[in-house]
Amino acid sequence: MVNNRLLNSLVHTVKSLRFAMISAVCTSTLIGQSVSAQDLGWPEKEELKFGFIKLTDMAPLAIAYEKGYFEDEGLYVTLEAQANWKVLLDRVIDGQLDGAHMLAGQPLGATIGYGTKADIITAFSMDLNGNAITVSNDIWQQMKPNIPQENGKPLHPIKADALKPVVDSYKKQGKAFKMGMVFPVSTHNYELRYWLAAGGIHPGYYGPNNDVKGLINADAQLSVTPPPQMPSTMEAGTIYGYCVGEPWNQQAVFKGIGVPVVTDYEIWKDNPEKVFGVNKAWAEANPNTHIRVVKAMIRAAIWLDEKDNANRPEAVQILAKSQYVGADAEVIGNSMTGTFEYEKGDKRSVPDFNVFFRHNATYPYYSDAIWYLTQMRRWGQISEQKSDDWYKEIAKQVYRPDIYAQAAKSLIAEGKANAADFPEFASESGFKKPQTHFIDNIVYDGSQPNAYLEKFKIGLKGDSKI
Repeated sequence: MVNNRLLNSLVHTVKSLRFAMISAVCTSTLIGQSVSAQDLGWPEKEELKFGFIKLTDMAPLAIAYEKGYFEDEGLYVTLEAQANWKVLLDRVIDGQLDGAHMLAGQPLGATIGYGTKADIITAFSMDLNGNAITVSNDIWQQMKPNIPQENGKPLHPIKADALKPVVDSYKKQGKAFKMGMVFPVSTHNYELRYWLAAGGIHPGYYGPNNDVKGLINADAQLSVTPPPQMPSTMEAGTIYGYCVGEPWNQQAVFKGIGVPVVTDYEIWKDNPEKVFGVNKAWAEANPNTHIRVVKAMIRAAIWLDEKDNANRPEAVQILAKSQYVGADAEVIGNSMTGTFEYEKGDKRSVPDFNVFFRHNATYPYYSDAIWYLTQMRRWGQISEQKSDDWYKEIAKQVYRPDIYAQAAKSLIAEGKANAADFPEFASESGFKKPQTHFIDNIVYDGSQPNAYLEKFKIGLKGDSKI
C-alpha cells in the first residue's frame, strides 16, 4: 500500500493555501468559456483510494501521485495493488475503492451484465498498446521452421499461421493446447483470440448463462492467469503461452523461459488498453472530484510521453518500486523506453510499444468501446444479435468524453496543457476514422459493428448462436 505523504492534520491547511493561490491566477478562454480549477468547484471528496494491478500501464496513477498532480487538485490519494481483476472490480462496485486501473472491457462487461452487473463508467483511457503474446521455448522451437526469415532473424509480425501446425499436432495426439490470458473481458483475451483466429486457430466460444471458460469448439484452450503469475505458470508447463501486459513478457526473456512472438501493436496498431473506471453512482455524487482526478491523470500521461519519452527512465525507476510494479527496472525498461526484446538478443526499436498521451491516447472514444463489444459478440459473451444502435448506446453509457473534455479544457485554461494536443472538442464525434492496421488487414469501422463482424471467417455474426 502507498501511504499518503501528508499528515492528515496538515491536509486542510495545504489545500486552503493551494486554492488561494489558484484563485489569484487569471484564467484564459477556450471556445467561449472561462475554465479554471477554481471554476470547477471544490472536490466533494478529498480522501480517495484507487486500485491497480501490477503492470507498467498503471503508470498514470503512479506518476500523478509521485509528481503531486493529485494534490494540485486538492485530492489526497492512496494507491493500493489488488490481487486480481475480479477483486478490483468488486471493490469499485461495493465502494471500497473510489476508482481503479481497469481492463477496457470491464466497464462494458459490467454494464451489459456479463459477470457482475453494475454501472461502471470511464472518462479516461490510460494507454495504447503495451501487451504481447509469449510462448514457451519448446513451442517457439516448433514454430520457428514455419516463420519466414530476414537477415537471419524472424520476419515480423509473426502470424498465428506459424503456430497452427503446432496446435494441429497437439490435437492429433489428443492433447489440449493451453494458453493463458488475464480475464474473460480483458484486452488480452480478445487480442489473443484475434491473433489465433487470424491464423485459422479457433479460440473457442463462450456459451450462454455467463459461461466464463469459453472452450466450445476450441482448438486452443484459453484460461485465466493473474499477470504476475504468467511466467511461472508457463515455466511449470501448465500453459504453453500467454497474452499479458508488461513487464511479464520481458520477464520471460530475462528468465530464459519463453519468447514473445508478437506485440499487440502488431495485432492492432495503437489499440486502447486500460481505462480508469469508477462507479457511475460515485461519479454522479462527486462530479468535481471526478473531473479533478481526470485532470491529474492527463497531466501524468503528458509527462510520460513528452519530449520523445525523455521522462521514461525516471518513470521506470518509479514503477520498479515494490508498491507499484515491483519488477527489476531493467526488465521494465526493456519495453518502456522504446525497445522490445523478442528472442533473447533480438531487441528491436518499438517506440510506440507504450503510449500514454500522444495519438489522443487518453481520449475515451466510443469506437474503441464498440470494438470490445464486437469481440464480446464474436466469441459468444453477447449471445444474441444486437443492432448497430445498441452498440452505440452502450458505448455512450460507459465512455464519457464529456467529462474528459471538461478536465482537458480546465488544464488548457490553466496553461498546463496545449489545446493542439487534444481532439477538437466542438466537432469530435467520438468515432475514429475506419482503422486499417490489423494483422489480418480487416478494416474496422466503429459506426458499422454488424458489418464488421460479417468480415470474419471465425466467429459469431448475424443471428448465429451457440
